Amino acid sequence: MEESTIWWLAAGAVVVAELLTGTFYLLMLAVGLVAAALAAHMGLSSASQITLAALVGGGAVVAWHFAKRKRSGDPSPRADRSVNLDVGEAVLIEGWNPDGTTTVKYRGATWTAIHRPGVTPSTGMHRVAELVGNRLLVDPM
Repeated sequence: MEESTIWWLAAGAVVVAELLTGTFYLLMLAVGLVAAALAAHMGLSSASQITLAALVGGGAVVAWHFAKRKRSGDPSPRADRSVNLDVGEAVLIEGWNPDGTTTVKYRGATWTAIHRPGVTPSTGMHRVAELVGNRLLVDPM
């Protein structure tokens, strides 16, 4: 069996493993295996193929890790609607306490709501921006 065929089969197996686990990093390793398969097609030695697979795959994993870490635009899990179904819901605030809190009726229970630092508290309809512990952080609508 040709060396390139072994690399292509390994890349395919890693892609299947990624589809089963959902780990995007495995795709980066598959890129390294594809690089090794292309190196085998070019006639490079086995040691060069292995080195290229390690460098390209490992480099892609490290690059993806740092690129993913630097994205600051992603909402925190506390403010992500797909994680927390309360985010985006409307509540009525009738008044604020001197300590910057209020109590609201929401989902049939009494909740403590707080406003963002630096925002002047106001009455009326507010939207739940995120959950901070067991408190609703609200923004005016």
